[in-house]
Amino acid sequence: MKNRTVFLVSDSTGITAETLGHSLLTQFEAENFKQVTLPFINTIEKADEAVARINRVAAQDNLRPIIFSTLVDDELRDRLLPANGLFLDFFQTFLAPLEGELGVRSNHTSGRAHGLLDTVKYDQRIDATNYALTNDDGSHTRDYEQADLILIGVSRSGKTPTCLYLALTYGVFVANYPLSEEELESGKIPAVLEPYKHKLYGLTIEAARLQQIRKVRRSTGRYSTIQQVNYEIRAAEQLFKRFRIEFLDTTHASIEEIASNILNSTGVERRVSP
Repeated sequence: MKNRTVFLVSDSTGITAETLGHSLLTQFEAENFKQVTLPFINTIEKADEAVARINRVAAQDNLRPIIFSTLVDDELRDRLLPANGLFLDFFQTFLAPLEGELGVRSNHTSGRAHGLLDTVKYDQRIDATNYALTNDDGSHTRDYEQADLILIGVSRSGKTPTCLYLALTYGVFVANYPLSEEELESGKIPAVLEPYKHKLYGLTIEAARLQQIRKVRRSTGRYSTIQQVNYEIRAAEQLFKRFRIEFLDTTHASIEEIASNILNSTGVERRVSP
């Protein structure tokens, strides 16, 4: 099956177009897509260059590309419309009905979604990210009082990327602590975590997937054997259940899904909105 080219066109970084476009494309699992982001299309010249590129791809592939656009400027959007592709405008789709309902015209200001207009929120994200990096993998345990959450689980179960996503997206202060074999054998919550039991949230993962991940990191020794992986997962889940620590299986979930599930189930407040 031939890849269908998808252009994600933005007058800013392209993050909004990528996020919304990807969410829609995941609903078509049988299709193959080649995604091309065109960020900072903020002049007539750049818009015309984007149209020329889209038209070249349409001719080469003999297949109309799909164009997801978050262009705010009406003139720039109009330059894209003649392109040989299916043009889907996210902002126009939603802004026009909102303007009608609210009875006011939107600002039509480019780059608001991810700009530095709110420096307080930006600083919160940076502070949360620094906290996550400092308190990663149990390397620093003195600041757990400041944590909104402490993720625990066996090595390579998804703790670090989840912490960083929660920090960067929502400004949430999250530490993570790996459960060692000795701690799992004891069947007890590590002493350093005991005062913060109400902040603990567990991550688990299927054995086959964990073994696959560990083999990439360290292919020799007990660390990546199926016997060791099975033991650690079983012991960690028993620990979670014994001490009534809520936990989540990360095997088939994206980082976004993991983070959303954690926030919804714990009630931890999003300090900033994405």
